[in-house]
Amino acid sequence: MDLQGQTKCTMTPAAKTRGSSRFSGPERCRRKFLRFFPEGFRDTTYISWEREYKWSAHVRWVDELSRARMQSMLKAGEYAEIARRAVTIESRTNLLFSFEKMALRDALRTPKGARAFAEGLYELLHGRGSDETRFNQWVGIVGTLPRQQTRVLTWPLVTVFGFIAQPDRQMFLKPNVTRRAANVYGFEFAYGSKPSWEIYSCLLQFASQVRRDQRALRPRDMIDVQSFIWVQGSDEYE
Repeated sequence: MDLQGQTKCTMTPAAKTRGSSRFSGPERCRRKFLRFFPEGFRDTTYISWEREYKWSAHVRWVDELSRARMQSMLKAGEYAEIARRAVTIESRTNLLFSFEKMALRDALRTPKGARAFAEGLYELLHGRGSDETRFNQWVGIVGTLPRQQTRVLTWPLVTVFGFIAQPDRQMFLKPNVTRRAANVYGFEFAYGSKPSWEIYSCLLQFASQVRRDQRALRPRDMIDVQSFIWVQGSDEYE
């Protein structure tokens, strides 16, 4: 994605040394990743645990919600069907918490909510404006979706569909895990709980930094980068 107007995010001194460790942040993180997955991003356990279900969701998205198909469905007024397909594809992953999945389903029950979601999602993925403009417009749309008990405007909800649809260029944000990972990695991640382009652009910079630093592991896309970050910050990989 175009990172013009991006927030300045940098590698901190922790990237070079932390305490008495003789390894840099990126090197320590690579060693941790390889401890769980010795063959890196081609490790069969890695593919089974982290990559396969995310890639399967992307493949299904391309099959059911390609640009041409979304255009056709929008022209036919099939907003609810677009919303249903998107939610169904995501539901087969564990990217969102259960309460976020329920909040989204509730928000899309009304025709108005489904239409706003469908049209906004198409503009996010395929619109003509800048990445910044389209992302901020998407945040605004998600923020106006009907809310019952749980808020819909969360970082995971805002970023999950772009990540599934376009893993070559869009990133998924789990705040707590990503913040912990950035700290260990030595990257100054400028985080705020309210979704905005400034913070998302910083996330993309972090992803780009990881991809450059870990190029020896041959990351294929943002799925690999997001999985690498997840291993660093998740309690699942202590």
